Amino acid sequence: MRSTSNVDEAARVMTICNACRYCEGHCAVFQAMELRLEFNTENLDYLANLCHNCGSCYHNCQYAPPHEFNLNVAAVFAELRQENYAAYAWPAPLGRLFARNGLWVSIVTALMLGLFLAGGALLTGADFFSAHPNQFYGVISHNVLVTLFGSVGLFVILALSLSIRKFWRAMSLPSPFSLDWSSVRTGVKAALSLKYLDGGNGQGCSYPSEKPSMLRRWFHQATFWGFMLCFAATSVATVMHYGLELPAPYGYISLPKLLGIVGGLGLLVGPIGLLLLKRQADPAIKGRSNGGMDVSFLVLLFATSATGLGLMLISKTSYVGPALCLHLGFVMALFLSMPYGKFIHGFYRLIALVAFAIEQQNNKAVVGVQETTLIELKSVG
Repeated sequence: MRSTSNVDEAARVMTICNACRYCEGHCAVFQAMELRLEFNTENLDYLANLCHNCGSCYHNCQYAPPHEFNLNVAAVFAELRQENYAAYAWPAPLGRLFARNGLWVSIVTALMLGLFLAGGALLTGADFFSAHPNQFYGVISHNVLVTLFGSVGLFVILALSLSIRKFWRAMSLPSPFSLDWSSVRTGVKAALSLKYLDGGNGQGCSYPSEKPSMLRRWFHQATFWGFMLCFAATSVATVMHYGLELPAPYGYISLPKLLGIVGGLGLLVGPIGLLLLKRQADPAIKGRSNGGMDVSFLVLLFATSATGLGLMLISKTSYVGPALCLHLGFVMALFLSMPYGKFIHGFYRLIALVAFAIEQQNNKAVVGVQETTLIELKSVG
């Protein structure tokens, strides 16, 4: 799924930008660019993942359309990032499938999985349309849920690990255990704080319009921390179930429920806000392929949260069976899509930011320089 024309266009744009350097203070992209004299697929993928698509460089560029140079860093890197999903995916056929029809594949997968779970519950004799003392565990047992999601989880972990490994190697980085941890901390801090969503001026992205705004940063933070709180809720519930012998269901004032409710609200506000900003954004900075897996990930997050909160509210009613299967269908579809879209991009961006910290510390290009070795890195500075 690698487009030679997109790589060539990105190289052309970066070559002109490297001669101009008007935007060198905007973000990490232009600082990393200045360490290079030429551009190849690997270092362009690196620069594309450093780009946060804030639009600042486009709105400040003297060579943007209608100038004959026709420079648009934001759009060309948005398209390269979309290609990254399939280029580094494992297994490759699934990467190509999601890349072509990400949104529809995700939705259809969610609905089919929901129907499969409903059929399985009916075949096992569960009273599907009744209220249950154990709420949704009366429809599908705890052990069955653990088996199903454990199997999916193992596949997702394997796919994520192999995709990340492939991207790491493409970045020409040494073993992660050999890195300078100060550089790792710098990269992680930049990733978690969304440092480069400030537009280079601390006022925010020129997105969706030319006027700087912090909305995109806030919605990203709501999405990220909402996801982390939901993950924490699941983790706490696991410890309570297996470690403290306190099985579910839990009350509204229990720690798993409180974490899940706050996280679920974050996953409603964040994704819907980001989707609205995408809809309103200037088409010039989104790129021709800025949809697909970026949009599907947000849709799945929103649907997972909405169905989960809804399930919590009706868990003691006769609608618990259908609601449970619909929710679990979206959860499993979300998990299965993680190695092929915006979720894996989060790891690619983190790796790119760590690589950027290494390059800044050593004042030397690392990514895309195949002969770079750990000895060379340690000998600089």
